[in-house]
Amino acid sequence: MILIIDDDIAVRASLSLLLKQNGFKTKEAANPQQALQVAEQFSLELVIMDMNFSIDTTGHDGLNLLDKFKSLYPKQPVILITGWGSISLAVEGMRLGAADFITKPWSNEYLLQAVRTALSLSKTTDSGDALTRKKLDQQYDLGNIIGQNPQLLQILKKIGQIAPTDASVLIEGESGTGKELIAEAVHRNSLRKSQPFVKVNLGGISSTLFESEMFGHKRGAFTDAKSDRVGRFEMANKGTIFLDEIGELDLNSQVKLLRVLQDRTYEVLGDSRSRKLDIRVVCATNKDLAKLVEEGKFREDLYYRINLIKVKLPALREREEDVPLLVQYFVNNLKKTYNHPELEVSQRALQWLKELPLPGNIRELKNLVERTVLVAERDVLQAEDFQAQAQQSPAKPGDKSLPAVGTMTLEEMEASMIRKSMDFYHNNISKVARALGLSRAALYRRLDKFNIPYDTAD
Repeated sequence: MILIIDDDIAVRASLSLLLKQNGFKTKEAANPQQALQVAEQFSLELVIMDMNFSIDTTGHDGLNLLDKFKSLYPKQPVILITGWGSISLAVEGMRLGAADFITKPWSNEYLLQAVRTALSLSKTTDSGDALTRKKLDQQYDLGNIIGQNPQLLQILKKIGQIAPTDASVLIEGESGTGKELIAEAVHRNSLRKSQPFVKVNLGGISSTLFESEMFGHKRGAFTDAKSDRVGRFEMANKGTIFLDEIGELDLNSQVKLLRVLQDRTYEVLGDSRSRKLDIRVVCATNKDLAKLVEEGKFREDLYYRINLIKVKLPALREREEDVPLLVQYFVNNLKKTYNHPELEVSQRALQWLKELPLPGNIRELKNLVERTVLVAERDVLQAEDFQAQAQQSPAKPGDKSLPAVGTMTLEEMEASMIRKSMDFYHNNISKVARALGLSRAALYRRLDKFNIPYDTAD
C-alpha cells in the first residue's frame, strides 16, 4: 500500500492512477492530519509526499510530517516531491531520512523507477547466516575482486543486494582501493548487465568541454565542432554510467549534471530537442564529499542525489590479511603473461608484504609485484626481491631504471614488460609476441612507439 500526500486533488488523482496502472495499491491524504490517520489504519509500504501545503508554503509542515513518519515508522521509505525552486527543502528532507526526492514536473518513468527502487531497498534484510566468500561467489558475479576480509565481505553482500535496483551508488575510498571494480560489480549484477557500462573520468574533463563530452554535440554547434559527437550519457543509455572522480567536478558543471540526474533528460549541443535518459548512476571519489559540501565546493543537492547508497571501501592497511591473496592473484596472471609457470612467492615474502606500508593501496601493491616479476632472476620470489623494488628512488631524466613503486604509468609498465620480454627471448619477435598475447604487427607498433630496437630481418 502506497500513501500519497498532497493538498492538490489533481496531483493525488494523477499519482494514484499512475501507480494503480502499474500494479500498486494506493491511499490518499490531503493534509498531515489525514496522512497520520491513514498510517494508523493501514499497513503502508511507502509514502509519497509533497513538501508544500497551501496552509504553509514554507515547507515546514512537510518537514514536520516527514520527521513524524520517520519517528513512528523508521523503516518505511518516504519519497519527497518538490518544485525545482524548493530543492533546499528536499535536501533537508534527505537529512531527516527521506529515501529519495523528485522534482515537479516529474517523469512518470522516473517516478515509477524511484518507487520500485525504494521498495526494493526497504526489503533487503540480513539473513543472519555466516558470511563467507564462497557463498557470495555462489550468489553474485564478483569478477576479479579479491579478498576475504570481513569488512570487504559485508560490502560485497551489500553490492549484491542493491545491484538489481536502480539506486544511485556513491563509492568512496582512497586512491587504489578498487572503486572501479566495485562499480563494475554493481553493473554486472544488475538488470542492466546486458546494456552498456560507460566509464567517465570527470577529473580529466575541463569545464569548457563538460557539455560536449557528456551530452554530445551537433556539427557546427561551436567553432571546432567539425562533426557530430555522441555524448557519454547517450552511450550509457539503458545501461550504467560510472562517474569517477566526481569530487573534481567544478560547481558550474555540477549544476548541469544535477539537471540531468533530476529530470533524466538532456540536450545535445546544437540541438534544442530534449532527449530522455534511462540510466543507472554510479559515482566514485577519493575525497570527502560531505566535507566539500560544508566548504561550499560541492552542491548539497547533487550530493544527496548521487548518495542514495554509499559504499566506503577500506584501505589495504585495514585488510592486510588479503595481501597474500592479492599477491598470488597478480603473480598467477604474470605467470601466463611471461610464460613462467614456475614462478612462486615465498611465505616470508608474503609476510613482509603484509607489513609493508602501501599508501597507494592495491594499485601500488600490483605495481610492486609486476616490477619485481619483471626483474626477477629466480623462480621463487623472496622478500629481498620485493624490498629492492620498493626502495627504488624515482627515475631521473635519462635514467633507464624502473620508476619507484606507485610512480609507474601504464605506458611505462607496458614498455618495461616489452623490454624484459625482448631480453628474455633474445629479441625473437615471434616468441615475444606470443608471450605478450600480441600479434607481430601490434608488437612492432609498440616497439616503434617506445623506441625499442629490434632486428627488422626477423
